[in-house]
This record gives sequence, structure tokens and C-alpha cells, in this order.
Amino acid sequence: MQEFQNIHATISHVESVEEVLGIEKKFSYQVELKGRITKDMVEEISRLKGEPDWMRRLRLRMLELFEKLPTPKWVRAVQEIDLEALVHYAKPQTETVSSWDQLPKEIREYYEKLGLPEIEAKALLGLGAQFDSEIIYFNLKKKLQEKGVIMLPMEEAVRKYPDLVQRYFMRVFPPEHKFAALHGALWSGGVFIYVPPGVRIEQPLETFFFIGQSMESQMEHSIVVADKDAYVHWIEGCSAPRLLKYSFHNGMVEGYAHEGATLKITTVQNWSRNVVNFNNKRAIAEARAKVHWVEGSIGSKTTYTFPSTVLKGEGASTEIVGITAAKGPYWKENGAKVWHLAPRTSSRVVNKSISAEGGVAVYRGIMYVQRGAKYAKSHVQCDSLVLDKDSATLTVPHDQVFEETAVVTHEATASTISEEKLAYLRARGFTEDDAKAAIVLGFVGDILKDLPFEYAVVLGRVIELEFGKLSKVG
Repeated sequence: MQEFQNIHATISHVESVEEVLGIEKKFSYQVELKGRITKDMVEEISRLKGEPDWMRRLRLRMLELFEKLPTPKWVRAVQEIDLEALVHYAKPQTETVSSWDQLPKEIREYYEKLGLPEIEAKALLGLGAQFDSEIIYFNLKKKLQEKGVIMLPMEEAVRKYPDLVQRYFMRVFPPEHKFAALHGALWSGGVFIYVPPGVRIEQPLETFFFIGQSMESQMEHSIVVADKDAYVHWIEGCSAPRLLKYSFHNGMVEGYAHEGATLKITTVQNWSRNVVNFNNKRAIAEARAKVHWVEGSIGSKTTYTFPSTVLKGEGASTEIVGITAAKGPYWKENGAKVWHLAPRTSSRVVNKSISAEGGVAVYRGIMYVQRGAKYAKSHVQCDSLVLDKDSATLTVPHDQVFEETAVVTHEATASTISEEKLAYLRARGFTEDDAKAAIVLGFVGDILKDLPFEYAVVLGRVIELEFGKLSKVG
């Protein structure tokens, strides 16, 4: 409780991401590729990156699939995305550096305003920062390198460790829908992390993704591998300034937890309002492995993100925790998918959503238990806070259970902020805005307290800013 009170105290009197970063700046780039998505464009991206032939061929296969696959039926707002109008590859006017001072001032200022150099110094053992299509800052502490930990920009890993990367690249998340195939054809940036057997990284690693301008697509690809009995926590941050038009994010994260390993992946997604956000995320857990996802989905105008785990080995487990905020005329989907493929596997899904001022928050989930996955256990809990009559929450679970010894349970609750709650807090000295913010933060407090303090503060302050000033309570 004390820790949560500290978080609440720290996040008061802060600005929104658009207030902090301001309106987008105009940048010039070393290379820009835009327009119709063709074989020539895909091959040019591969050539610019100096990729081995297997990656070039993979990209071209993905392009063929993109052209053949239909648009998924569950996607809304896709009509907003004019792919031919977007810049699909934007290389900034800088190479990858290991000192913040080496970055161009106008780019460095963005990361400084977000406090990234300070967080790196206090809490991180490795950090990569991507601006548009390329990683521009990268630093891994020497003590991790000495333990055999690999953390590299994805392009560099493809060249230096081709056999290792090829074992995982789009093998965990194959191109099962049109936008996953598009990602495979045009991906750029992201990070490759490999933790050797038995190595435990007690402090987090982070990669931060930034979209600098309107009418861009960002399609980074990240892979995080924890080998046998290893432990790693990777944090993914996302942000953008106030964009005059829209931009399109279509990233992918693939995770692999080998036997007995623990893999934690935390996302603090704080895109500005004009970002259309697609996320493709999946991990595989072998015997006795654990995969933990935390997905904080706060910003953007439209979001689709479904962290997923394949429980492949006996005794594997996963926890998928999601926070979704939909304030204003926006559609946000933050779900979860779990496949129980082995005996004695277990999963727990906790999804919390907050909607206000016409926002729609959706939980869409799949829970699949294969025949033979004896004594599998799964529990899904969806809690929604709906703050006015114009807003909505939807829960769309889909259970496929083919094993009679499995236990799969699902529960859902929906609540509102009552006038009685507000009156109670006002009587104790809260202003109405502070009272609303306190109720919303209390709703997600059990999730925040399990995050590293610096990230609980970031996620908490974003939520407070979203919901501290509401026009009405239903």
C-alpha cells in the first residue's frame, strides 16, 4: 500500500505526452521510401541493410502473402490507413551511437523530455532507442556482455548471428493475417536479445520506440530469448509528439522461454492521439518455463494488441495482464491468447479497461486447450470501469477446450464512478478531478504495484492525465 501511495504522490502535477513533446518537428532523412509497396521497395530495404539472402527471400515471401491475404474481419478503422501515402522506411540523419550527446540535438531533446537518460542511469542494464525506422542509440552494460548476453539492434544481429536469429525470426509469430505479412516484408529496427542458459538479469533491459512525424509507418521487429533456466525482463516503451496527420505502427515481438526459463515483457504504450497502433506479440514457453506479459495500452486513436503465449512444454505457465484506456471517440482492443498444448500448463489473464467520453474498450481473447493437455488450468478475469453513458466496454472471450480434465474459468465485472464515491472523497478534501483520478488509479493499483517503480510512475501518470479531467460522470 505504501508503495502505491508513493506512486500516486510522484505522478501528481504532470503533463500529457503531447504537452511534454509538443507538436511534431520537420526532419530531413538520409533515405525515405514511400508509395506503393512493391518487390523493388522490399529489395531496396534489404539492400540498404546489407542483409543475407535468407532474409531478403523471407521478406519477398511475406510480400506475396500480404498481397494474397484478406483484411482481417476484426479490424476496424483500416479505411483510415492509405498505405501508398505513407513513408515505409525513414533513416534519420544519424548513425547508431552509444552516448546521448552524440545524437542530433533536435532528436535528443525528445528522449530527454521523456526522462529516458535518467531512467537508464537509475534502473537499466541495457537500452536501445529507435527513431522512426532505425535504432539510433544503443548501450549494453559490459558485465552482461561478459556473461554472454547478446543485445543488438535487429539488423546487426541478422548479420552477426544469422543462424541464431533465423531459429526464431517469424517462427514464433508466423504471418497469419495480412498486417503480420506486411510487417514481415517491411520490418525495420527493433532489437534481438539472447540470454544464455542459467544467466539471470536482475535489472530490466529496455527498447524505446519513437515516431517523429506524420504519415509514417514504423514496423520494428524484436526477439527476446531466455535460454534454459535463464531470467530476463524486457521493457518496451512507445511515444510520439502531437502529429498533424496520422501515422501507422505495426510492430512485432517474438519471445521464447526455453526449459525452466522466465521471460517478462512489459509494454508502456503512450502513443499520441494520431497513431493507429497494431501490435503482433507472441511467446513460446517450453517445459516449466514462465512467460509474463504486462500490456499498458493508453495512447493512440486505434489499438489492436493481443499478447499471446503458446504453452508448449509440460508445466509451462503464463500470466497476461492488460490495462486499456479509451477516452474520447477511440476504439481500443487489448486482449490475450493462450494455447495449452501440454499437460499441467497454467494461465492467468487479468484485463482492466477504462472508457470515457465515447471511448470503446474491448477485450478479445482466445483460450485453447488441446486434447492431451491434461490438468491444464486457466482463469480469465476482465474488469471494466465505464465512466459515462456514451462509453462502452466489450468482452469477447472464445474458449476452445478439448481436454476433459482441464479447468477453464472466466469472470467479468463492469462498474462506474458513483456520485457517492465522489462525495466521500470530496468530503475528505479531494477536488473532483483528483477524486476521479484517485478512483481510476485505485482500479489499476494492483497492477501498478507489480511493475518496477519507474515504470509504475510512467504508466500511472499517463492514466491519471487521461482521466483526471472528465467532463461528466454517468
